[in-house]
Amino acid sequence: MYSTLFTQQQWDALYEAADYNSLITQLKHSEYGPYLDKAKEKDLTPRRAAYQIRERLTDAYTSIIRMAPESARPLLTHRYRNFEVDNLKAVLRGIAAGVSWDRVRFILFPLGSETVLPAQEMMESGNVAAAVEMLRATPYYETLSYAMTRYSAEKNIFPLEVALDLNYWRELWKDVNHLSGEDRKQWLRIVGGLIDMNNLMWAIRYRVYHNLSEEEVVNYTLPFGYKVGDKDIRAIAAGSDIPQVVKRIYPDLPDVESLLQEPRKGLPALEMLLKRRIMQQCQAAFLGNPFHIGLPLAFLQLLEFEIQDLTVLIEAKSAIDLDEDFRAYLVMGQMAKA
Repeated sequence: MYSTLFTQQQWDALYEAADYNSLITQLKHSEYGPYLDKAKEKDLTPRRAAYQIRERLTDAYTSIIRMAPESARPLLTHRYRNFEVDNLKAVLRGIAAGVSWDRVRFILFPLGSETVLPAQEMMESGNVAAAVEMLRATPYYETLSYAMTRYSAEKNIFPLEVALDLNYWRELWKDVNHLSGEDRKQWLRIVGGLIDMNNLMWAIRYRVYHNLSEEEVVNYTLPFGYKVGDKDIRAIAAGSDIPQVVKRIYPDLPDVESLLQEPRKGLPALEMLLKRRIMQQCQAAFLGNPFHIGLPLAFLQLLEFEIQDLTVLIEAKSAIDLDEDFRAYLVMGQMAKA
């Protein structure tokens, strides 16, 4: 399965595609062809194409979970649930914005029958509180019901989204720490990298974009991580120099000072650097001893990054004015020739 990921030569060919139609033609001759062929040509808008290629990740998770050792299945299933959490947040946003189901359906991750969300019914309720009540029999109801108090007071879905994210990563971290030996080591590197990236970006964005108080930043982040610790998050929340905190955590990251001189502009680039670190951890999992359950996780994460990159390409090639800066937002193919 690892061998089916795009090579640098294939990425270069995709970057050279003249336009959106040329890109889709190339993708139809790749592993993504069967998924794109499920939609009629006239319906294959950029949004629909991005939805269709995500089905490959659905199939990969389903297949790997089925074939994995019994001890690994709950962990892989929990990791897969992250897409359901994202779908739930998208549905709540859609309800709050008053948009139609057709506007939202192809933004969602295609979980198919695996999902516990009655997404269409929730959207059609047109009411956040009513939609949350539809989740009583799911793992999400208790988390959302606690956050509904603040939502009811502010009519802002932000507390609901934060509650879902924090609960998801808290539970996954707990599961990973129940592992032992090489399994734990490999999962900590990858899951820990994801938690570190999310937690660091949350803390900086809360302070820079939203001007949240120190207490709010601490409350809306996680008190644990792989490299990013509680003291780092509290330092950012308390107003410490952001580049210095980042440099202390990641001394090998290049140009942090200049990158974060203007945090509002530099944060997307920082996030890409952190994603590439995770990509390298995933690639490293394929070296040496292969007898650990970090291997399937590493492949699935690399495939997710590949699909994220393809989504960026689809959006870039479908734009009226192609902005070459799209290369800065690529993870797997960031070394493509300019």
